[in-house]
Amino acid sequence: MARLSQADLVDLNNTFNERTPQELLAWAKDIFGPRLAAMSSMQRAGNVICHMISGMPKPMSVVFVDTGVLFPETLETRDRLAAEYGLEIRTLKPKQTMQEQTAELGVLYLSAEGQKQCCELRKNEPLDAVRDDYDAFIGSLRRADGGRRGTCPVLSVDTRLNLLRINVLANFSDEDLDRYIAEHKVILNPLHDQGFATIGCNRCTTPVLPTEPKRAGRWRHLGPWSVYCGINPTDMDPERSPAVDFSQDLVDRILGYRTDFVI
Repeated sequence: MARLSQADLVDLNNTFNERTPQELLAWAKDIFGPRLAAMSSMQRAGNVICHMISGMPKPMSVVFVDTGVLFPETLETRDRLAAEYGLEIRTLKPKQTMQEQTAELGVLYLSAEGQKQCCELRKNEPLDAVRDDYDAFIGSLRRADGGRRGTCPVLSVDTRLNLLRINVLANFSDEDLDRYIAEHKVILNPLHDQGFATIGCNRCTTPVLPTEPKRAGRWRHLGPWSVYCGINPTDMDPERSPAVDFSQDLVDRILGYRTDFVI
C-alpha cells in the first residue's frame, strides 16, 4: 500500500480551485469509477450535488445517514430525490434507536460533551459500515459557509474512512448556489423555506434569524461551542486527517503520475 497525505494534494488542490463542479465530478468518476459515491444530508448544497450527478452516465450512488431523529421533511426530500432523479440512495442508520440510546446513556445532547458523543453514535459510526466500499466521497462543503469551512480544500483525506473527500462545490458562492437551484429547479428540503439555514436532527436544529450566522440554529441550546458534528473531517482539527492508505496505482492516478518501467 502507498500513503496519500494532505500535503501530497497541495498542488492538485491549487489546480482544482479553477475547475467547475462538473469538471471535478468527471475527474472523480474517471479516477475512482464504481468506488465513488456522493454524500448528502438532504440540504441545499447536497441536493445540488444530487441534481448534478443525476445527469451523468450511470450516476453514482448517494450515501445518506438517517440518525433516526430527522425531520419528516428531510426523509421526504430523500425519497423525492430517489424517485425524480433516478438515484440509488444508500441509507445508513445507527445501531440503536434514540429510545434505546437514551435508556442506556441518558439524554446526551443536553451538554457539549454529550452532543459530541451523540453525533458520534448517530452520525459518524453508521458511516463505518461502508469504510471498505469506497475510495472517495463527493461532498458538498463550501467556503461560503464560513467558519471552519471557510478554507476547506477541494480534496481532503479522511483517515477514519480511508478515503478521499472531494468538495466539488468548494468555490461555489451563495449566488452561484442560488442561481443553479433556480435554473435547474432543484428539489429542496421544504424546511429551508421555514427559516432553517442548515438542517440536522429534530432535537438539535432550529430556524435562524436573518441577522444570525447560518449555523446558529445547530445546537443553539449549547451556545457557540457546538456548531459541528464531526461527520466532515475538515470540520475537525487538521491533525485529524494526515494521510490515507491507497494502492500505489490509485495514488499515481490521483496525482497524475505516470511510471515508466525499465527492464
